[in-house]
Amino acid sequence: MPKFVKPLRKTPQRKGRMQNLSQNELAYTRLKERLTTLVYTPGNFLNTANLMHELSFGRTPINHALHRLSNEGLVHIIPRKGVMVAPLSIDNALELIEVRLANEKLCARLAATKITETELEQLRSLAQEFDDAVSRRNMELVMNLDRLFHEQIALAARNQILMEILKVLHARSQRFWAISLATEGHLEEVQAEHRSIIAALSRADGDATVAAVEAHVLSFRHALLNSR
Repeated sequence: MPKFVKPLRKTPQRKGRMQNLSQNELAYTRLKERLTTLVYTPGNFLNTANLMHELSFGRTPINHALHRLSNEGLVHIIPRKGVMVAPLSIDNALELIEVRLANEKLCARLAATKITETELEQLRSLAQEFDDAVSRRNMELVMNLDRLFHEQIALAARNQILMEILKVLHARSQRFWAISLATEGHLEEVQAEHRSIIAALSRADGDATVAAVEAHVLSFRHALLNSR
């Protein structure tokens, strides 16, 4: 007769590790939000003590978050100087868009053949929430919903490595998109582009999905160049 393994009891030590993990993740999420929405100015240095006070986290979660964000290219940890918010440059943006375009097109083609009806419904729901946020001019929510929209497509592609690459590219792109939002009519373009992507995916049309995603990324490029 098989022996059943007793569930692990949450010892104080194990419970502490779980809470610490949660704090690390929360610190990372909140700090990343402030970086991608340009609350922290590119090129400026961040003070760890100030971050601890502002975000209400201890030193360990803040340091853990900063090292993760350094790996994603959102901050630079400079020995003996501190942590600098990664500067923004148009050349860097154009290079980023080139890399993103190649990966987004691959993701679109994969997703077109693998996306489920449930995932399509989730995309439609996100697009509707995005439209509602645009009507209220809630820019922080707009940016977050656009990120979730792209992450949902990446999830549908069923390629973990590609999904991780795109997650980093989206995070770095968001800072530039925060600038491009000043371009008149850009948000309305994005709304129409979301609908085009969903329509192509719902037909399982790989070529049409790639074309719709390409138009979406190039629209971002155009808006960014016109925002200067």
